[in-house]
Amino acid sequence: MSFFIAGFFLVVLAVCVLLNLVTLPGNWAMVALVIVWEMFYPGSSLGVTFFVLFIGLALVGEVVEFGAQIYGSKKYGSSKTSTAAGVIGAIAGALAGAPFMFGVGAIFGALFGAWAGCYLAERFIRRQPSELAFRAAQGAMVGKFFGMVIKFGIGMAMLWLTASHIWPELPTSNITTL
Repeated sequence: MSFFIAGFFLVVLAVCVLLNLVTLPGNWAMVALVIVWEMFYPGSSLGVTFFVLFIGLALVGEVVEFGAQIYGSKKYGSSKTSTAAGVIGAIAGALAGAPFMFGVGAIFGALFGAWAGCYLAERFIRRQPSELAFRAAQGAMVGKFFGMVIKFGIGMAMLWLTASHIWPELPTSNITTL
């Protein structure tokens, strides 16, 4: 295997990690690509333990992303209905923001959507005062932000794990040292 092929593959995986920032399933794209890599390069040092850890990290990333938003919402006084509305708002906001700023708008869309979904549900479904609805919405937005950051970090760990297993060893030289 050449350095070029391994390097190109790692660049593609790095792009997948960046997909997490625009709320796309970048970690799962990495899982799929690494499975394809193993099919084409069965002699690589990937094994069952690697794949269990790799898929486990992707699962943890998803759980943490949604869990952080739910925790942030609850911590700042959101109801179950408003928390669910915040999650739905984050997804809708990410989709609505994706076409802007070369996809980076999805980040702001997800954060605003989490805030707006929670705020609107607290304010108009639960009939809470504006101050309480605003506080709950802030929790949803902050939780979403931290969830996105942690999921990105997990994606970076997945990239490092893959790189440490597929990067070819440097050839040893026959030159003796003086």
